[in-house]
Formats: sequence, structure tokens, C-alpha cells
Amino acid sequence: MPAKSKAFVHIRAEVIRLIALIPEGKFTTYGSLATHMNIVPLHVSAVLGNLTPEESDAIPWHRVTASDGRISPAMPPKSAKKQRARLESEGLTLNKSGYIQDPDTHYHYPGPRRSIRWSEQG
Repeated sequence: MPAKSKAFVHIRAEVIRLIALIPEGKFTTYGSLATHMNIVPLHVSAVLGNLTPEESDAIPWHRVTASDGRISPAMPPKSAKKQRARLESEGLTLNKSGYIQDPDTHYHYPGPRRSIRWSEQG
């Protein structure tokens, strides 16, 4: 695997930090995290898609969904099943298509857009 840029190392750390702040029984979206961080959602999904097994066990990645409040249809089926089970164990209800029911009650707002420029992080 090629070396990551310094900016991506900082982005990865911040994505992980923000996900750890999502309370149990709540969710947010790739896009909401990305907007807050002033990055694109693909960066958030790249971080989550490349968690180590240890990180995957320790970080509540399952609390991050697609923009429409459902389990991402691009997620591998095994991961989607794990995400559903974890969300349901925290009291969220999902329909058969993976959409969180009553999303306004369970949505976690990560905060407004920040003006950070990741390329300038040293």
C-alpha cells in the first residue's frame, strides 16, 4: 500500500475521533461528517472501509450511514449485516431495506462546516 499523505493521516484521525463521539443509539451520515470536516464523503468512506480489525471492534463505525439514513447499498453484505445488528442492539429500528426508522429522533449532528484546510496540516 502506498504511503498516505500527511493530510490523509490527519483526516483519518479526525474521522475516527468524530465517530467515537456519536452517542449510542444515534447515527450520522458520511456526508454530515464530511461537511463538518470540509472534505468529501468518499474520504469518510475510505477511512471506514480501511479500518483494521482492532479499530473495527473498538470504533462505533456502524453509527455512520448513507445520506438517506440507511445502510450503504455499496457495503459488503457481511458488513451490512453486522451494521444492522449493531444498530438494532442500540435500539434503532430499520426496515427491510436498511433505512433507519424515525431518523430525526436518532440523528446526531456532528457540527457546522469547519474552515480547516487539510492540505496545510503539518
